[in-house]
Amino acid sequence: MDAKTGARSFPLPSQIESVPGAGDWQSMYPYYSRFQPEDDGRFWFYNSMHFPEVMPAFDILTAEVPYTGLGAFTTRVFAFPTTLGVEFRVLNGRVYITANAVSDPGEIGRRLEIFQQRASHYYENWDRLYAEWRTRMDTLIRDISELRVPPLPEFDDLEVVLEARGIGQNHYLRENFHRAIEMFSKMWHYHFEFLMLGYGAYVVFFQFCKKAFPEISDQTISRMVAGVDTLMFRPDEELKKLARLAVECGVDDAFVEGADPKRTLAAVGARGEAGRRWLAAFEAARDPWFHMSTGDGFYHHHRSWNDDLSVPFAALPGYMQMVRRGESLARPTERLKAERGRIIGEYRELLGSDEERAAFDQMLGLCQVVFPFVEDHKFYCEHWFTTLFFDKIRQFGAVLCEQGVLEDGEDIFHLHYGEAEQALVDVMLAWAGGGKPHGARHWRPIIAERKRMLAALENWQAPPALGPIPESIEDPALQMLWGITNETLQTWSAPELVDEGELRGFAASPGIVEGVARVLRDVNDISQVRAGEILVCPVTAPSWGPVFTKIKAAVADIGGTMSHAAIVAREYGLPAVVGTGSATKRIRTGQRIRVDGDRGIVRVLD
Repeated sequence: MDAKTGARSFPLPSQIESVPGAGDWQSMYPYYSRFQPEDDGRFWFYNSMHFPEVMPAFDILTAEVPYTGLGAFTTRVFAFPTTLGVEFRVLNGRVYITANAVSDPGEIGRRLEIFQQRASHYYENWDRLYAEWRTRMDTLIRDISELRVPPLPEFDDLEVVLEARGIGQNHYLRENFHRAIEMFSKMWHYHFEFLMLGYGAYVVFFQFCKKAFPEISDQTISRMVAGVDTLMFRPDEELKKLARLAVECGVDDAFVEGADPKRTLAAVGARGEAGRRWLAAFEAARDPWFHMSTGDGFYHHHRSWNDDLSVPFAALPGYMQMVRRGESLARPTERLKAERGRIIGEYRELLGSDEERAAFDQMLGLCQVVFPFVEDHKFYCEHWFTTLFFDKIRQFGAVLCEQGVLEDGEDIFHLHYGEAEQALVDVMLAWAGGGKPHGARHWRPIIAERKRMLAALENWQAPPALGPIPESIEDPALQMLWGITNETLQTWSAPELVDEGELRGFAASPGIVEGVARVLRDVNDISQVRAGEILVCPVTAPSWGPVFTKIKAAVADIGGTMSHAAIVAREYGLPAVVGTGSATKRIRTGQRIRVDGDRGIVRVLD
């Protein structure tokens, strides 16, 4: 309750104090990311789906740039009728967001005319435009791969003189750093070019179903588009191929759960021709399919499978056991398609006229055309490109380390990208003048202090929301993606009313199971998951696909029925409850829990 107005409210941004030991946390982030006095009057929620951890200084780029791209397409390019863009703020290192809605009927009508013309062009030419999109993304990925981080030798290459290039190597240090940042921005614009239209088509279908079938559940609607085959499942399919090949080659006994991947690879390599055959297939699969971030592409330290093989190697022993037992490794796609057909048929028959059935068919058909992009784009953007981008930034950090500015090349991620450019200019000037850069004296104390502040901020329990509670949440996107509803806000604002032994969320994927919980708050610990456990986490990423064949069910703090966690759980045929709000705080590893994916309830049994 707000003491001034009497309105129901979460804590106001201005009421949140800095964390002890991190009083200067704002210095890590640019001024435009900070809460302003007028922001107290608006509702904000913690975007723990995309930013479940404290943000290092460089990584704030992954909030700045995506919201720039999202807003450009919803607000300016396609002119969505009822929504503008998303604004973000940082508080004690956590990212909060709010959506700007359009409520004036006249303005909605004006924007609707613009939207219909522009969106129709994409919907009517989806396959051709999507093929062109893939070509542009392939080009962008090639460009970031080939981007050169110039060395700074004592004397420049002789070819610079013989070919009269007229440019010294230090120029490219800044130019190519700019190019990397610009390509990252371009990627996020590509990311949202199709994505919001994909969600928009589903929202229209969702609203039609809710009106036509008042008793229908969100999960039932989502199952009408289940059984899809997207690129996000391809890395896991490659692992299954490698598991089958290992058994065929007789090298599968080298794979033991929990073993060090490097030792496993060495053991396979010692198996002669059979080992070399498997290793050749392994290397062929790594590019591009192992460019999978262990997170969702928003943090530099969420390394890819290629950088940290523990995630894929945690899945291989289980897959090999299944192959030896003659069990299928396939996802239950055909069963999901059969269920999809049954559900569609049953609800279609409930419609009262041919006109309604035609509208239903048209909207569902559009959803089935556009929906694969909702998952496919993630492999290209958040995983493949972003993995290469962060690794390229590491190369710039290595230059700063070699030149004595940074103690460790990874420390570049404790500088905002504008500060990183300053450090690079320092090196450019020193190389040109024959002197030494001054950056070590300036940046190293700042970086040490930021590391200390990040450690302090990690222990802060971020409020799920800030500001006055809206009278009602009508935005279907907030419900489907983040799981934020009127009921969610009631639970968040009155935790004393919650049953300690029960958590309620969204019924994301059907089924009821009991098992032992494995609580993971850090995606880098995913290799700890053991067969038969129930995964409890802030949010799952599509890249966790391999562990979905090991676990019995999934529970997430954040997310709605169309969140990526929900989609992945359905495609693997596992019960799942998402949007619980506090599962990782109220459940401990080792406790027995029951997951009811039909009703969206998790019960602690111990």
